[in-house]
Amino acid sequence: MSPARQPPLVTGISPKEGAAWTKVTIRGENLGTGPADLIGLLICGHNCLLTAEWMSASKIVCRVGPAKDDKGEIIVTTKSGGLGTSTVSFKLLRPERISILDQSAVWVDEMNYYDMRTDRNKGISPLSLRPSNPLGIDIDKGKISQSDMEQTFPGMSGDFTSENFSATWYLIENHSSSSFEQLKFAASNLKKQATKKNEGSLAYVKGGLSTFFEAQDALAAIHQKLESDGTERVEGSMTQRLENILNRASDTADTLFQEVLGRKDKADSTRNALNVLQRFKFLFNLPLNIERNIQKGDYDVVINDYEKAKSLFGSTEVPVFKKVYAEVETRIGALRSLLLEKLLQTPSTLHDQKRYIRYLSDLHASGDPAWLCIYAQHKWILQLMQNCRDEFVSVGALDLEGDTRPLALGRLGHTASLKRGGSLRTPRPSTWRFETPQQVQFVEKLSDVVIGQLPNFWKLWISYVNGSLFSETGEKSGQVEKSKKNARQRQNDFKKMIEELTNQLVKLIRGAVLPATLPQGELNLYGGWENKTELTGAWLTQIIHTVRGCHEALSAMEIPNDLLQVIQDLLLELRVHCLMVTLLYTTEDVKRLAEKEDWVVDNEGITKASYFWTEKITRVSVDTVRELDKKLFEAYIEKRADPIAGSLEPGIYAGYFDWRDCQTPTGVRNYLKEALVSIITVHAEVFTVSKDLVVRVLSKIVEIVADEMCRLMQCVSSFNRNGALQVHAVVTEHLFYSTSFKLALEALPQLHSGADKKLLEELLNKFKSSMQLQLACFQPSSIRPVKR
Repeated sequence: MSPARQPPLVTGISPKEGAAWTKVTIRGENLGTGPADLIGLLICGHNCLLTAEWMSASKIVCRVGPAKDDKGEIIVTTKSGGLGTSTVSFKLLRPERISILDQSAVWVDEMNYYDMRTDRNKGISPLSLRPSNPLGIDIDKGKISQSDMEQTFPGMSGDFTSENFSATWYLIENHSSSSFEQLKFAASNLKKQATKKNEGSLAYVKGGLSTFFEAQDALAAIHQKLESDGTERVEGSMTQRLENILNRASDTADTLFQEVLGRKDKADSTRNALNVLQRFKFLFNLPLNIERNIQKGDYDVVINDYEKAKSLFGSTEVPVFKKVYAEVETRIGALRSLLLEKLLQTPSTLHDQKRYIRYLSDLHASGDPAWLCIYAQHKWILQLMQNCRDEFVSVGALDLEGDTRPLALGRLGHTASLKRGGSLRTPRPSTWRFETPQQVQFVEKLSDVVIGQLPNFWKLWISYVNGSLFSETGEKSGQVEKSKKNARQRQNDFKKMIEELTNQLVKLIRGAVLPATLPQGELNLYGGWENKTELTGAWLTQIIHTVRGCHEALSAMEIPNDLLQVIQDLLLELRVHCLMVTLLYTTEDVKRLAEKEDWVVDNEGITKASYFWTEKITRVSVDTVRELDKKLFEAYIEKRADPIAGSLEPGIYAGYFDWRDCQTPTGVRNYLKEALVSIITVHAEVFTVSKDLVVRVLSKIVEIVADEMCRLMQCVSSFNRNGALQVHAVVTEHLFYSTSFKLALEALPQLHSGADKKLLEELLNKFKSSMQLQLACFQPSSIRPVKR
């Protein structure tokens, strides 16, 4: 399975070279969604995950380990993206072993001259820095115990710096398995070292420098001892003579190391100068780099460099740095203008719009680029719709089927999220363009334009509302919360945009098909179809199908129904107009048939036969519509009434209820409440569709429920006192009377006791209170309109 995110990509590392344990900053893309997502980090082949600190998806800080390779790539591995790649490399510098007197461009780290295993910062004798292998051959430690060596060589030592040094002990302990040829080679090494000590006084001093340091430490201890005894100030004493000798040795040492210390100061100055140049080289080259990266379209690199420069030099007071940084800000301002221009360009994909908004957010652009983009898209879609009308009215329809090039209106392809999918048009013959009226072509093309553009426009708004337009940098800087706040404040403005788009769509279609429904002042803007072919019922049916498909596609985007009500109203008027045109054309056909058959025409211009056929057509049409209305009404009543009536009997006898042996009622039972709530639900549903149907539907449903209740009551053989109370509570107040119900009421036992009547009144009052609370939940204004 492929990873959910793109693999990591390392595009930069700072610094690009250094010794082991150098702290580096890694920059790139898709470097993980969090610290737990980072599972691997290799630099020059060494695993640096333990020292890695995840900062963001574009930044990681870590320390370079002692890798084997001198130069290599930086490979990041994440759970979400897998194994990454790198476009840069890191060079690992190997520290050289430099003695005290060797020349070097940098000063040697003196930390090695302190033994960190003992007391911290406690100096040790230079004699302890003796070579570990004075013979220069491989050391092979023998297995002879230390106690055996002490017994064999009493009073001796295997330490070659000891006064009681024993060469035999040293050889047995360290070179017991060395061959004779190896020992001969070791002897030659010792001779070479002895020769070096005789090369002159200066060379001898260099070679025995550690001895002088040790002697100086011993004499300093003696000096402190004599000072405490009070004999160090005696003229000509040994202490004074030793002091003079040490002073001369100190002067000689200063002379000896003066050149070395001078080179150290020079190296430090050079290194500091190089560091300064390297640090400020980034700033001085940044304006040119920004220009180059803008030309290449590498906006991410520009944003990263700008953030770095802003953190380093944003508050600098150095004149030269302020001047260069001001030029950087000028280039960034030009980039903001360029990105805003690209954002507002049309047509544009949703992916590009989101990308440019993120860039502007990371560059801290002023204003609200996301809302500017939404506003520009709104105006562009309106212009597209108007251009579509102007194109058909003034020039004529384009070849919508045969031309595969992008249309002049810049219509984008339909989104896959629409339920209908693809175009609203079905395959047509090649002659369709010449046979179809331009109004029909116009409505179809206009619907294609709306369906092609509104989904991306709606998705852009949703992304603006939930804050997904911004990058991780924007989340940290508070851009997301600011966007959500702005979106809440602009909900009404966006709603007006959608209303304007739907109203424009409806007015353009009215101008082409129903111009009489438009005000006189809008005919010049939306009309202009007077010279076009008049539409017959068949073509009007095609237009209705297209408009209905457009409405369904917009509903699939979860646009509120109140914003699409104007389209529903248009569909209703189109249906009425289609019916009138069909009847008109039918009458004309009958008239032409009458003229063809030489029927007699009266003074009013219509024959008796024509009137007869017109009357017959009207009668048949009305009968057909009434039959359809009857079937729909009966189907709806059956669908809604049967579940309510069917739930009465199971509800009555739930829990083995028996009318002859029931307890004193404390309220109306739940089955009746459920039946009434179901009836109220049907009332609310019908009310939202048509107020005129409420009485017709509800009276029929209540009649069916009452008849079923009547049948159930008549099936009861006998009631006890409590059962009679329960029945009267059901019948007296909460169901409408019908003829059959009156018959059932006559069969019920009558209540003559005053206590029974009082208890019945209490039951009714309690039931009224509980039902009033439930009725409040079914106000017609709170019911969402049902999609038709």
